[in-house]
Amino acid sequence: MGSTGCVSFMFQEKGQIVIEKTDDMDEDELMMMALDAGAEDFVAEDEVFVVTTTPEDFGTVREALEANKLEFLEAEVKMIPDTYTAIDEETVVKFQKMLDALEDDEDVQDVYHNAEFPEGFEE
Repeated sequence: MGSTGCVSFMFQEKGQIVIEKTDDMDEDELMMMALDAGAEDFVAEDEVFVVTTTPEDFGTVREALEANKLEFLEAEVKMIPDTYTAIDEETVVKFQKMLDALEDDEDVQDVYHNAEFPEGFEE
């Protein structure tokens, strides 16, 4: 994608639970609940909370959060990149076509990447 140098990046297998923010959620209480259950990290983003776990602790953390009647936008063990690379709007179109082609291939099970999409574009 127009890069002149070699970029090396690594992925780590992590459990990731994404919870949509609501007005009645207490961020500190939710963070303590997740960390007490064994989560590695808790991040508050604009519209969601992201709970990260080891693959081994994923089930325990998920069950603890479910027991507190929390619903998840996403909850899975997946490969998380150590770093992200921003791509421009022109590259997004090409990159998205490539992702679509890979995901449409019946032999491909999962696609992981470290592209950071510009604001307004979704993967």
